[in-house]
Amino acid sequence: MTEIHTPDWVKHAVFYQIFPDRFAKSDALVKPTNLEPWDATPTIEGYKGGDLLGVAEHLDYIQDLGVTAIYFTPIFQSASNHRYHTHDYYQVDPLLGGNAAFHTLLDACHRRGLRVVLDGVFNHASRGFFQFNDILENGPHSPWLDWFTIEGWPLSPYDGARPANYRAWVGNRALPKLNTDNPQVREFIMQVAEHWLRQGIDGWRLDVPFEIHTPGFWAEFRARVKAINPEAYIVGEIWHDSRPWLQGDQFDAVMNYLFTEAAIAFCAGPRVLPDQVAGRSYHPIPALSGYDYANKIDWLLQIYPWEIQLAQLNLLDSHDTARLISIANGDTASVRLATLLQMTYPGAPSIYYGDEIGLPGTNFDPDTRRGMPWANRERWDMDLLAYHKQLIALRHAHPALRTGAYARLHADDATYAFARADAAEALLVAVNVA
Repeated sequence: MTEIHTPDWVKHAVFYQIFPDRFAKSDALVKPTNLEPWDATPTIEGYKGGDLLGVAEHLDYIQDLGVTAIYFTPIFQSASNHRYHTHDYYQVDPLLGGNAAFHTLLDACHRRGLRVVLDGVFNHASRGFFQFNDILENGPHSPWLDWFTIEGWPLSPYDGARPANYRAWVGNRALPKLNTDNPQVREFIMQVAEHWLRQGIDGWRLDVPFEIHTPGFWAEFRARVKAINPEAYIVGEIWHDSRPWLQGDQFDAVMNYLFTEAAIAFCAGPRVLPDQVAGRSYHPIPALSGYDYANKIDWLLQIYPWEIQLAQLNLLDSHDTARLISIANGDTASVRLATLLQMTYPGAPSIYYGDEIGLPGTNFDPDTRRGMPWANRERWDMDLLAYHKQLIALRHAHPALRTGAYARLHADDATYAFARADAAEALLVAVNVA
């Protein structure tokens, strides 16, 4: 069996997830005039103009929260506000400030001891990706045909009334699927990953990695990433049981949606609004009793090796879900209890920007990606912000909460208690959802 090692820094990290178009906008960058108002309801295709210098200008806020690492959703050149439609994997989007702004931000983060993890969208590209665009221009004469899977002619990249005639992610013709069975494509992706590690990033979050079935692909990815930085973090977006990828030879961790759904089902329970979790790949319904939650956690803590448990990315929501405050119908107590469980659970907690101030966001795209209301502090839940700071400080102050053993102590219908302990201390955590 592969000897398992995960990055030590992750075990002690608190992450902050940033959706760059919506977090902060710097006056130092000249922007197009056709941007949505910052505080207006976001639209599917509209841009608000957030950028990486805006993030750099708010690092004091991020660090004061107690955060030690930032995970950015995609930052590379793209014709979409979420940037999962990659045009150029070597260029940071000009609306974000380009490569220069990224290096300014990366240097500023590293001076403060903040780690930076980028989103790697390697399963699919976009209609504007050079090699695919060449196929659109030159048809069967393009030298890049086998970078994708062409199923017939003519291609229809925009007209939904006609067959696309090429493989795309979940049939979305805006996202042509890369043919990773092609050694050239495979090498291209590996070199992209290596390039940004050499630029200084601290790891990759991998978008829909379960869609890549090429044998040995992720094992090679791990080997090449770790050859450049053995402590680089590799975390996959997999919402379900992830044992095939978590044997020590592929990913360090996954986004721990199995924890997410259990924590929400227990802490928010009957307050969970069904329409706020419908159509997603996790299941916070039905409500869990304390006993059910205890059993779910016992199972979850035994399916992966402990070294991997300590590196899991533990989240309560993300850009792909409704925010917990909206899932729980505005019930702040549910958010507080779930955050307590998150901050005391093995693995790295991840806060989606704005959750710490009670920013709402419903399960209707793209409402979960609202602008951070910097200019409207009256909309902030300052008590919730203070609560986050208190729990993060508690986690930093007690190593047992980060790497100590986990032991279930009690569970019944409405309560659950557990201990985190190491050689120096033991801490008791008890939750009552009644």
